[in-house]
Amino acid sequence: MHPSPKQKTTEHTAVRKGEIGEYKIDIQLDQLPKEYKHLSDLLVENPRSKSGFSQIDHVIITPFGIFVIETKNYQGTIYGGKERKTWSVNGKFKMMNPFVQNYGHIQALKQFIDSKYHHLFISMVSFTKRSTFKLDELDIRQIGSNDLIVYDVELSDFIHRKVSVQKIHHKEPLISETEINAIYQTLQEINITDTNDRELHVKVLKGEVDSPNEGDQVLKVEAVCATCNKQVSEKVRAFCLSNKKFNGKIYCFEHQKISK
Repeated sequence: MHPSPKQKTTEHTAVRKGEIGEYKIDIQLDQLPKEYKHLSDLLVENPRSKSGFSQIDHVIITPFGIFVIETKNYQGTIYGGKERKTWSVNGKFKMMNPFVQNYGHIQALKQFIDSKYHHLFISMVSFTKRSTFKLDELDIRQIGSNDLIVYDVELSDFIHRKVSVQKIHHKEPLISETEINAIYQTLQEINITDTNDRELHVKVLKGEVDSPNEGDQVLKVEAVCATCNKQVSEKVRAFCLSNKKFNGKIYCFEHQKISK
């Protein structure tokens, strides 16, 4: 069944609005200090998610925190609160609580980043100026919170202010330049660029195909790291077994580096 002209127009408009929204975010990211590192459109393994992946809009690594940003391009009044399972646009269209969504993204990233940095994650949700906030709590608009909701045009300002507050409490950077570069490199390495995996993620979320996590439990149990016995995903298992340097053994992400 082919989409109707109306559906095509709606989809094109949505894509166009998304492109404009991301363009505004890119402008904000360009205003950040050069020593900050940022990555956009990350796809990482997340065994707890329906698709087996988490797609993260933006990650910004600074000396005083790691900002994980979820962007939304809705137009209208946004009703929500940290304790709500779902939020709504104009009281009609429902969406998942974006902070719950971003929490899942942060948990996915924590699998690959040293635990000493885990308390430095800051969750940010960015909406366009075409929207208006009607929130249960006011603190998610205040710099003291580690869960912040902002408009796209004020993203860089909120990051600057958040870092400034951290500087007041900590005389020295919490993440050194070397550590920033190391975290950045790790995120680059775990980013999945394979087109098939990215398409699968989208199709599962749209309900066009079944979740790959269903009916695949035997493989998951058998796929464990040869060094630490940690369970790994089927994708990691397949990668190791197809790579000659691992000599037919399976290693988790951390021990892949050691075993090279």
